[in-house]
Amino acid sequence: MATRKSSSKPQPGPQPGPQPRPAARKAAASRPAGAAPRSPSHSTSAASGLVVHPLTPARWPDVEALFNAKGCSMARGCWCMAYRQSGHVTVPAGQSMSDFNRNGLRALTEAGQPPPGLIAYRGKEPVGWVSLGPREQFARLARSPVMGPVDDRPVWSIICFVVPTAHRHQGVAHTLLQGAIEFAARHRARLLEAYPVDKAVRGADAWMWFGAKSMYDRAGFTEVARRKPERPVVRLVVEPGPT
Repeated sequence: MATRKSSSKPQPGPQPGPQPRPAARKAAASRPAGAAPRSPSHSTSAASGLVVHPLTPARWPDVEALFNAKGCSMARGCWCMAYRQSGHVTVPAGQSMSDFNRNGLRALTEAGQPPPGLIAYRGKEPVGWVSLGPREQFARLARSPVMGPVDDRPVWSIICFVVPTAHRHQGVAHTLLQGAIEFAARHRARLLEAYPVDKAVRGADAWMWFGAKSMYDRAGFTEVARRKPERPVVRLVVEPGPT
C-alpha cells in the first residue's frame, strides 16, 4: 500500500492571533496531557481543503476509485485486509486473492461496526484512505515480532495509508491522521497506536503505507516500543469525543 512521507521541514514559529475564548481555555485545561481534543462527526482541514469521512456502503465506489488509481497497485492486491488475516487463508475456487480481499473489505463496510477506515476528499474527489480500528480486529498483529502487543491495554491501531501518486505530498496523509484521531475519539478509544517507518534516508513512497514517524511526532504520538531499528510503535492518549 502507498502513502506519502511527511515533510521534515521545520515548521514556522507561533504567530500572534486572537486569544481563545474562556470556554475554549477551560475545555483545553480539562483535557489530560497528550490527549486529543473532542471532535465533530467529520474532519476538515481548512489549510489543505480536505474533508475526511468514514467509509460507508454509499462511499464504496470512492474507495474502489482510490485503490484502482495510479500508484496503488499494492492496495489493489491487499485491499487493507492482510493485517486482518492470520495464518493460511483459503481462497474460494474461481477467485483471486485480490478478489477475496476486496470482498472482505466490502463485507466489513456493509457491517460498519465500526467502519473499517476513512476516506479523504478534495471537493468530491477521493484522494486518500487510512485503515484503522480496534487492535483485536487485526489478527496478524498478535503474531508480529515488530508490531506485537506492548501491553494488555485496549488500543485502536492505525494500519495503513493509501494515497494515489497524483495526490502525494499535499497533506493528505496528515489530514487522514487527524481524521483518524477524531474518529477513534468518537468511538471511545482511549489509546491510538501506530507502527510507522523511521528511516534516516527517505524511503520510496510505495513502501510507506505505515506512515512516517515524523508525521506521528507532529500529531503528538510518543514512542512506546522499538523491536526493529526502523520500526517503532507509537501511541497517543485519546479523550473520548461525542458519538
